[in-house]
Amino acid sequence: MSSRLTEQYQNEIVPALTKKFGYKNVMQVPKLDKIVVNMGVGEAKENAKLLESAMKDLEIITGQKPIMTTAKKSIANFKIREGMKIGCKVTLRGDRMYEFLDRLVNLSLPRVRDFRGVNPNSFDGRGNYALGIREQLIFPEIEYDKIDKTRGMDVIIVTTAKTDEEARELLTQFNMPFSRN
Repeated sequence: MSSRLTEQYQNEIVPALTKKFGYKNVMQVPKLDKIVVNMGVGEAKENAKLLESAMKDLEIITGQKPIMTTAKKSIANFKIREGMKIGCKVTLRGDRMYEFLDRLVNLSLPRVRDFRGVNPNSFDGRGNYALGIREQLIFPEIEYDKIDKTRGMDVIIVTTAKTDEEARELLTQFNMPFSRN
């Protein structure tokens, strides 16, 4: 079972990128490597139930069981000790990754209030794109009545592109709604 985006990548995006950047080999064409969805739950230090509900939300959104993330360092100002559970993340690859990107671009992002597109400059210099989402309600899988608290999350799209320009073109081909400001 291949997703709609996988076929679109093979049939339309690879030829388009090859034409634009003049690749000699099909293996040079940038592709999506993985998508990491990360949810930091700072309040989990007082209330462990919050982390559980965040993990449940993340599992519903991505269709994959998240892993807990722990603090790497102790930070006194935030009352955090090393090793405390303070978040969760999911790494999506293959078909699940394409399904998630499809839903993110075509269903979820257009549901954001006053949506004017995502920042076209959020690339890291190595062809990876980071996107912050303020609330989990934009995903149609989340039922409004069942959530205890709105939570944001980070979506990091990792590509095999060498430059930001190549990565931007790849995501544009996947209909990523970049704002034109």
